[in-house]
Amino acid sequence: MLPLDWLVQAQERLKPYIRHTPLEYDADNQIYLKWENMQVTGSFKARGALNKILNLEPWERERGLVTASAGNHGQGVALGGNIIGTPVTVFASEHASPLKLHAIRDLGADIQLVTGGYGEAEQAGLEYARQFDKTWVSAYNDGQVIAGQGTLGLEVLSDLSQELPITMIVPVGGGGLLAGISAVIKSQIFPRHIYHSYGAQSEASPYMYELFYKGTQDGTVESPSLADGLSGPIEKNSLTIPLIKKYADGMILVTEAEIVQAMAYAYQRYGQRVEPSAAVSLAAILTGRVTQRPAVVVITGGNIQPEIHQQLINEYLE
Repeated sequence: MLPLDWLVQAQERLKPYIRHTPLEYDADNQIYLKWENMQVTGSFKARGALNKILNLEPWERERGLVTASAGNHGQGVALGGNIIGTPVTVFASEHASPLKLHAIRDLGADIQLVTGGYGEAEQAGLEYARQFDKTWVSAYNDGQVIAGQGTLGLEVLSDLSQELPITMIVPVGGGGLLAGISAVIKSQIFPRHIYHSYGAQSEASPYMYELFYKGTQDGTVESPSLADGLSGPIEKNSLTIPLIKKYADGMILVTEAEIVQAMAYAYQRYGQRVEPSAAVSLAAILTGRVTQRPAVVVITGGNIQPEIHQQLINEYLE
């Protein structure tokens, strides 16, 4: 169980540093859209990273911070390092988005590129932190990170006024956001509502899906995915696994083509540029894999190079 006071404390701790992002209602589709692409650093990841870093002991701060990231979490950790005045090293895949890497460097962090994908970057970062006695800031496997991500759920519930059953659809990689939101909505902080939560990810990298339904990610086959922020295996014995199994109601897989369709829909209907990792939740709605209404669709970020976004949209429309 994620302590309720951690969530409340995280919300107070983060107030000076993050934005209360918009919750927009689309009456035609009967969905609410939580636009975390408007968050500082352009992604929800700032919530968990900052909550963890601001909660560190002085001796932990002095050691310097190390993390692994596909890009968005690295920006959050780099921002946190600036706030507390400590150096940050980010391990990232050699295939990581140049836009995200540039943003991390602009925030003053050092980047170590690793051959392979996110899984290899995470292992390299963990080993580096152990070898040089640095403070590791996980993207998901940490109670304070999960509590920080859960503040998004607190915001959504505080903004909803109707007393109807609500289904929340959340993109999933390592599972920190789904674990935090699911813990919030099952905590009865807002007892007037009835809630369900589902995670969404690409079928190209279905690690949490396999863990949720089969109890293991061994043997999971991964393919290249546009949703790089959701890719890669999950750290063994991650806190997110039992939390999601306990509190979430299910997992949904979408295809790469459906992700692009959702990106195009978000751009044409709402005028919002969202990255592929953020579009999986909307894809789960548009494809009819989630039928419950009203639903809250969490759009987790918008950090995609404009020319790549336009290229994907154009290819979809052709």
